[in-house]
Amino acid sequence: HHSFSMFDNEHQTKVEGTVTKFEWTNPHVYIQLAVADASGKTTNYTVECANPGILNRVGWKFNVVKPGDKLKLVVAPLRDNPTGGGLLHEMVLPDGRVLNNGGFAGAATVHF
Repeated sequence: HHSFSMFDNEHQTKVEGTVTKFEWTNPHVYIQLAVADASGKTTNYTVECANPGILNRVGWKFNVVKPGDKLKLVVAPLRDNPTGGGLLHEMVLPDGRVLNNGGFAGAATVHF
């Protein structure tokens, strides 16, 4: 397994995008997003989440995220590629529900 030192928790950021893939797998759940910048260029963004057991305990289900969903996320970006991915801290679903990533990730320091 790995540490989370690859993520910059001191500079959490907001990311909005459309889900292209949702992987409910061990040891981590992953969300793949298509994120458009100000010019309209779309990039792929990979969001790492806790494992399914932890996420179940904080209110997630295997089908809570679906391809095509538009999500608002607070993430700790990757240190070496801040526009390529991050560690989830908080997620706003299309219906307005807010879910977090469980205790191991810590609280979001910015919010939507």
